Amino acid sequence: MLILIVSILLLGVIVGIASKVASRGKNVEDAPIKVEQTCATCNGTPETKCEQDCMMEASTKPIEYFDDEELDVFSGRTSDSYTDDEADQFSDVLYTMRQDEVAAWCRSMHLRGIELPDQIKDEVYMLRAQD
Repeated sequence: MLILIVSILLLGVIVGIASKVASRGKNVEDAPIKVEQTCATCNGTPETKCEQDCMMEASTKPIEYFDDEELDVFSGRTSDSYTDDEADQFSDVLYTMRQDEVAAWCRSMHLRGIELPDQIKDEVYMLRAQD
């Protein structure tokens, strides 16, 4: 009888050790891969808050220009004060850049104190949403 009890206990210990070893290897394989969020992969969802982080990061770097230095004359203007001809200057710049540059251009405008004209805001948001 003593041999039976010792055998059951020994079997339990062996099964416990085997399951521990098997689960240790399984956790490594099944562990989710953590993707590092960068400003390049920012999709603008509120859960990630990457837009705010990217804006703070961008404010510590030199301002990036997109061949749009002529737009600096609009610094300090409100978005509803542009004429259609002035808004066309913004459109010209907007449609000469790649779609993946639109978000960076908007950050550049913000850091330079330039509000986008109301006339092109819908187009900008549409291009950013497709990115």
